[in-house]
Amino acid sequence: MLGLIEMKIKDLKSLSNDALISKLKDLRLEIAVEKRNIASTGVASKKIKLREMRRTIAQVLTLLNERGAKS
Repeated sequence: MLGLIEMKIKDLKSLSNDALISKLKDLRLEIAVEKRNIASTGVASKKIKLREMRRTIAQVLTLLNERGAKS
């Protein structure tokens, strides 16, 4: 799943709307799992990963909004 996080905006722009929506769902699921792991262990060692996931989600949402697609 690390590939989802490290996507550049250029790579995201080349994807179709359906692929972006799928990626968005995957990222949201992954961020929920990470938050649950942090809550259960009390260890916040993945702060950078969470930040990157939130940033990628924002980029995907921006692209979908620019294209007028429904997320």
